[in-house]
Parts: sequence; C-alpha cells; structure tokens
Amino acid sequence: MEENYEEMENYFDQSIMDYKQGSSRFEKSFPKVTKAYFDFTDACFQEGSIGKKEKQLIALGISVYAQDEYCIIYHTKGAVDNGATEEEFMEAISVSAALGGGAAFAQGVTLAMDTYDHYKTKH
Repeated sequence: MEENYEEMENYFDQSIMDYKQGSSRFEKSFPKVTKAYFDFTDACFQEGSIGKKEKQLIALGISVYAQDEYCIIYHTKGAVDNGATEEEFMEAISVSAALGGGAAFAQGVTLAMDTYDHYKTKH
C-alpha cells in the first residue's frame, strides 16, 4: 500500500512538473504568446471582489466539467494552497457534477478527491 501512495504522490507532483516543462518548451518558440497567456491568467487569479480561494474553486469546477486532468490537479492544489476546506472542495465538485453529469462526477470523486487528499496532507 505504501508503494501505491508513493506512485500517486509522484503522479500529482509529476503532472504539475510536466505542465511546467511543456510550458517552458513552448515559451522557447513562442515567448510573446506564453508571456501574454501567463500574464492574463495571473491577472485573472489575483485577489479581487472574488478571493483567490474562490477563484481556484471556480477553476476546479470548470476543470472537472471539462475533464482536464492537468487543470484538475493544478487548481485542486491551488484551492488547498489558498485554504479551501474539504467541504468547500466537495461543494465545487457537486456544482460541477450537477452541470456535467456522470463524467464530471467521476472525475470529481476520483482524480480531484485524490489530489485534494494528497495536497491537504502536505499542509
């Protein structure tokens, strides 16, 4: 069982690392596009009328609905890093499942919940 947990731990962190490495590779060929994209997304996730935690939960719900595994992991981590409770996390999954049906529910109760558990135990 310990080995399986280690594999899952590596999966979450490795997925985020893969995204960062892919972004860096893309940036070498398209630096302006990459900078513009990251400037835009950074601005979107700044504290405003809606807090950072809530923005991460919104992004998580959309990611679950879209079945985007990298974004599910990234925004679950972002939600945890910004103080999302398990109850808040579950509510975001519930709203996504209400709109996305079985596919969203399946992503929410597997990958998203496993990612939440992983990053919550690190805090």
